[in-house]
Amino acid sequence: MSAGGTERAAAEQGEAGGVRTALAGLTTRGRSFLAAGIAAAICAYVLGQSDLLRVGLLLAALPLICAAVLYRTRYRVSGTRRLSPARVPAGGEARVLLRMDNVSRLPTGLLMLQDRVPYVLGPRPRFVLDRVEPGGRREVSYRVRSDLRGRYPLGPLQLRLTDPFGMCELTRSFSAFDTLTVIPRVTPLDPARFGGEARGYGEGRQRALALAGEDDVIPRGYRYGDDLRRVHWRSTARYGELMVRREEQPRRARCTVLLDTRGGAYEGAGPDSAFEWAVAGAASVLVHMLERGFAVRLLTDTGSVVPGESADGFSAGGQEAADAAGLMLDALAVIDHSDGEDLSRACEALRDGGEGLLIAFLGDLDEEQAGTVAQLNRRGGALAFVLDPDTWTREPAAAPPPDDPHTARLRLLREAGWTALDVPRGAPLDELWRRADRDRAGLAAMTGEARG
Repeated sequence: MSAGGTERAAAEQGEAGGVRTALAGLTTRGRSFLAAGIAAAICAYVLGQSDLLRVGLLLAALPLICAAVLYRTRYRVSGTRRLSPARVPAGGEARVLLRMDNVSRLPTGLLMLQDRVPYVLGPRPRFVLDRVEPGGRREVSYRVRSDLRGRYPLGPLQLRLTDPFGMCELTRSFSAFDTLTVIPRVTPLDPARFGGEARGYGEGRQRALALAGEDDVIPRGYRYGDDLRRVHWRSTARYGELMVRREEQPRRARCTVLLDTRGGAYEGAGPDSAFEWAVAGAASVLVHMLERGFAVRLLTDTGSVVPGESADGFSAGGQEAADAAGLMLDALAVIDHSDGEDLSRACEALRDGGEGLLIAFLGDLDEEQAGTVAQLNRRGGALAFVLDPDTWTREPAAAPPPDDPHTARLRLLREAGWTALDVPRGAPLDELWRRADRDRAGLAAMTGEARG
């Protein structure tokens, strides 16, 4: 939940503007009265009609008096905005609560509220508040929704004051605003065990074997419940207190999610485009792997890594994993096409990143790029979702020809040991994920038979 700052409208009404501001706030009705009064006064002077002159002066004075009174009004009104939640998936709704408090000893007149929101979130909400008693409050709310991910500012809140006759209208603005973050849609995925994958905590837990000798053991102080067979007597004699050998620490399995953001690799725009599917797919896989206990990092074709909890960009465990998921989703909310033409920088980062599962969301690949990606198959397993721009922007053919370049790229990746899947337009990610699990299991079985 996000809360906007509390401010007082009286501070906005003070010094600037003067008479010019008051006259600029005249409504159409007020200007019509002023024009009619001036015209009547001129006609009365020309015709020598004193009664018409009094009518003209009355018509001209009424809007001027209303503007002067309204301008000198000193309402002390504080406004607060609360946004719940501050982060929503694409297509989800957020509720905005506006609260106005009259902190003065005088009642207010008719107030009109208007909150500024981007057009993507819908029309600007407007509310009319009746007289607010001294110390009273009014609360109104509205909802915002966007199918496009991004980070959108809400505010500042505008307060419009009018006189009882509708002759003048002045606008006062607060300065505080909030930010709504629309993240990609996250699709729940079934647990999948890809062949050769190094698993995280749980059944597939791996422990770091002791590579050092007895003299290199780093002991710690004895704790109640420790096994006495792990007492390190040499350290006990050295420190004068009971010391035990440290337990072998579990090593978290790693997973790298590669997102191809090259502008030339995708065609089309909008929530149903290929690029938005790839972004949503990367977000779903990131959240899924973090929930399974993996140390995950997000890598783009530019070689940049979303900052994680460790120096190499991988997330940590526990509460840090939830924070890392929020950080990555926030980054995916605003990610856009890059100016890159190839995947060379991402490949360099992967070669230096060690082992672990690699899951890639790729756009259009030429023969050279496909060959470079094919060499990145890792011992931890490699899975690629390849999106063909032709099938996403045009009606797909009944069956692709044998010499189709996209089919050839998929074949090249599979021959290199990748589990490479073609992504048709609008294909559900969860179905492709299950299919990848079956294909990887079949590949592992065939490899085992060949070795036998």
